[in-house]
Amino acid sequence: MFARVKKSGKYEYLQLVENKKIDKKTKQRVVATLGRLDELRDKGQIESLIRSLSRFSEKNLMILSGKSDPDVSAVKIGPALIFERLWKETGIKKAILEALKGREYQFDVERAIFLTVLHRLMASGSDRHCEMWRRDYHVEGTAPLGIHNLYRAMNFLGEEIEDQKNATPFSKRCVKDLIEESLFESRRDLFSNLDLVFFDTTSIYFEGEGGCKLGKKGFSKDHRPDLNQMVVGAIIDDKGRPICCEMWPGNTADVKTLIPVVERLRERFHIKTICIVADRGMISDETLKILEDKEHPISYILGVRMRNCKDVKTEVLTTGGRYHEVHPEPLKVNDPSPLKVKEVRFKGIRYIVCVNSRQARKDANAREAILNDLKTKLKSGPKQLIGNKGYRKYLTVTRDSVRIDTDKIESEERFDGKWVLRTNTSLSPAQVALKYKDLWMVERIFRDVKTMLETRPVFHHKDQNIRGHVFCSFLALVLRKELDQRLALFEHDFEWAQIKQDLKALQIVTIKETGKTFEIRSRCEGVCSKIFQAVGVALPPSIREV
Repeated sequence: MFARVKKSGKYEYLQLVENKKIDKKTKQRVVATLGRLDELRDKGQIESLIRSLSRFSEKNLMILSGKSDPDVSAVKIGPALIFERLWKETGIKKAILEALKGREYQFDVERAIFLTVLHRLMASGSDRHCEMWRRDYHVEGTAPLGIHNLYRAMNFLGEEIEDQKNATPFSKRCVKDLIEESLFESRRDLFSNLDLVFFDTTSIYFEGEGGCKLGKKGFSKDHRPDLNQMVVGAIIDDKGRPICCEMWPGNTADVKTLIPVVERLRERFHIKTICIVADRGMISDETLKILEDKEHPISYILGVRMRNCKDVKTEVLTTGGRYHEVHPEPLKVNDPSPLKVKEVRFKGIRYIVCVNSRQARKDANAREAILNDLKTKLKSGPKQLIGNKGYRKYLTVTRDSVRIDTDKIESEERFDGKWVLRTNTSLSPAQVALKYKDLWMVERIFRDVKTMLETRPVFHHKDQNIRGHVFCSFLALVLRKELDQRLALFEHDFEWAQIKQDLKALQIVTIKETGKTFEIRSRCEGVCSKIFQAVGVALPPSIREV
C-alpha cells in the first residue's frame, strides 16, 4: 500500500492505493481519496495522519511535532565501534583484565585505558585533553570516568612489579611488560620464533622535568638539548606487528641499548633465534664484539656508516665484482625501487654493497647543480662559501685561495645511490638487502609513534605515570597496525588521515520530543563502510526508537 497524487483538472488529490496480484498480474485499487493536496498541506493534516499511523508501526518513523523545541545531541561513534572490536580481538582487553586480577580499584581501569588509547589514535595529546575530547565521542563504559581516574590508570600501567628478573640496566620491569608478554603469548604458535626483529629508537622531550629517573638531558633527535627527554625503543616483527616497547632515561645512548634488549627479548618471550635488523646508530665496536661472540653469537644485519668507516670507504666500496640485479628499473609507479647487490668480504667480515640506480642519478644531478652554483659564486668571493656545508665538502682552502677539489668530488661519487650492510647471517645478498630495506617500515612506524607519543605539555610528574602514558601510545600503534593488516587483506591502502576523518564523520544524532527518543545514524562517508567491512563490524540501523 502506498500514497500517490492523482491530477484532476487544475487540482491534485492525494490517494491511498493498494497493489494486488490477480492472475499473475499486478493491479492497483484506490482504497481512499484523502482530499485535495493543497488543502491537506495548508491545514497540516498530512503530518497529523502520518503521526497517527506511526503509533501502529513496529518501526516507528520519527515525526517532529513542530510545537516544541526538541532535545537534540550528536556523538561520533565510528572510532569506538572499530577499535573496540580490535581491542578485544587482538587480546589487549583480556591481557589488561588479567593484570588487574586481585586489584580493587573503585573505577573501571580497563575502560580508562581504552579511552586513553582511542584518544591517542584519533587526536593524541595529554590526558587532560582526553577528558575534554571524550565529550564528543560515544565510548561505552567511560561516562563515570574523570581525569583522576585516567591518571590512576596510567600509574597502574607503569607501576614496577616485584619480579625484576630480565630487567635491563636502564629500566625496571612494570605492569606494562606483563601485558606485552600476555599479548605475544596469545598469538604465539609453533612458528612464533621471532627469527627477525626490527629495533629502532626515538627520543621524546619534555617541557617539564619528565619524572625522577626518565627525564634526563642527552642527545636530542628533536634538536632540543636544553630540555629533559626520554628514549623510547620499539621492537617490530617481520610482519610489521609491534612486539614491545622499551623506555630509558634520556641520557641513554642507542649503542648501549641493543645488547640488553636482545637478551631481554630472549628471556621475556622464550625465543632462541633472533636476527636483529638495526640502523647505523646502533653500531659500536663493543656491540659488535658481543654480537659475534663465538659461544653465543647473535645474528644481525646492521647498516654501516660508509663515510666514517675507513675499511668500507677505502676497501669495500673500491673492491671490484659483479652486481646482481634484485629489482630492475621500475616500469610502473607501484613497482619496487631498482636494486643491485654484491658481496664483499674484507678482514673476515661479510659486507653487502647495495645500489639504487635511480637514487644514484639523483645524487649525481644534485652534486652537479651544487658544483655549477659553486663555480659561479667563487668568482664573486670565497669567504661566504666556507661556512656552507654543502659547498665546503668540495673545496680545498689554503691561505691564499679557495678552489674546487676534484679528488673530493671523485671520492663523493663512490657513495652515489649506495648503502653498505654488515651481517653474520647465511642469507643471500639479496635477502640481506631486502630485509634491511624493511627497516623503512619501522622508520615509518616511528613517524607514527612520534605523532601518537605527543606528550607536550607534560602533566605527569611520576615515572610510572609517564610509562603508562607512553605505553598507551604503543597500544594505539598495535591497534593501528592491526587495522592496516585487515585492510590489506581486502586490498585497501588508505591514508591514515582519511581513515580518521571518515570514521569521525559517522555520528548518532539523538532526538527527544514528546516523551519519545529516536537515534538517527548519519551516512557513511568516504572509506568508512570499507573499514567496517574489513574489521567485520555491522553498522547500526539508520533510525531506531530508544
